Amino acid sequence: MKRLQTGALVFVLATGLAAQSPEPPLAETRLTVHTLLREDVFAGYLAKDMNRFARAERNAVALLEQRPGEKGNLRAWQGGMALYRAVLAHEAGQAAEFQRLYQQARESFTEAGKATSGNDGVAAIVGGSLAVFADRLPQEQRAAAWATVYDSYKMLYDGQAPALDKMPVHLRGEVVSGIAMAAQRTGRQEEAAQYLDKMLTIMQGTPYEATARQWKSDPASASASALTCKSCHEAGRLSPSLARLSK
Repeated sequence: MKRLQTGALVFVLATGLAAQSPEPPLAETRLTVHTLLREDVFAGYLAKDMNRFARAERNAVALLEQRPGEKGNLRAWQGGMALYRAVLAHEAGQAAEFQRLYQQARESFTEAGKATSGNDGVAAIVGGSLAVFADRLPQEQRAAAWATVYDSYKMLYDGQAPALDKMPVHLRGEVVSGIAMAAQRTGRQEEAAQYLDKMLTIMQGTPYEATARQWKSDPASASASALTCKSCHEAGRLSPSLARLSK
């Protein structure tokens, strides 16, 4: 599996969004669709900057026309964005709008999962999106959402486990914390404990280690806290990528 699947699309810290926001150059085919969309999507998720988020929605539609070979990845991104809109509708008490948007998100994720090419980020986008928002869904939707998170992260973890300890902090931290959190949320407590032990081994001296130790010492805290999103993903950021291309 490609490096992108190790969690590179799982969400950066809000502090990483403070950088300038250039207009994504959609015609620049040397940039991946992930690089073109990611920061505007995160601006909506983490900073509730809905202007940038709307730009990501528009750009995803445009990219589907321009790069049909990336349909899997783009439909996954669209599913994540519809999911966020659904969560906001739920929290605003708009039940019918939530149902419409949540169904849209599920259909986009399903379509993305069926793609046989242009799909290098699908598992990470689907798993990462649901990992962030599953606990904010209506109670009756959460079990199925977390089951999908588990399946996505298990695929990522199994593909990357042999080289996990050699990867950068963000990449290894997000994939192992994602599978640990998904295992805990789906009732796989022994498995979750094993992943927590793995975190204590390969994530020493990082924020991931601190949260893993908290979960180990106080298991009751796990249901009300998150293991993921403890570092900033620097590789593939738009501004540095543009600067490299201009050289």
